[in-house]
Amino acid sequence: MPEEQVFSTEQELDRAGMAAELRWLADAVETGRVAPEGEEPIELPERCRYEFEMERLTSSETGEVRHELEVEIRWTT
Repeated sequence: MPEEQVFSTEQELDRAGMAAELRWLADAVETGRVAPEGEEPIELPERCRYEFEMERLTSSETGEVRHELEVEIRWTT
């Protein structure tokens, strides 16, 4: 299935800033309409698949450990 990226953002924030972004997203999901500033809104159905993932990745070369939290919401139309 071809993929079209509609919107993407990546930024470094402090915890309070990240929490504010997640609250904004939670409020938007609750209303069923996600519309990042300046972007076309996306309508969410009443039921979607939700995935929350925590990862710990260790570099085999340096031993450096990186942690990731990922949230994914998906549905079909």
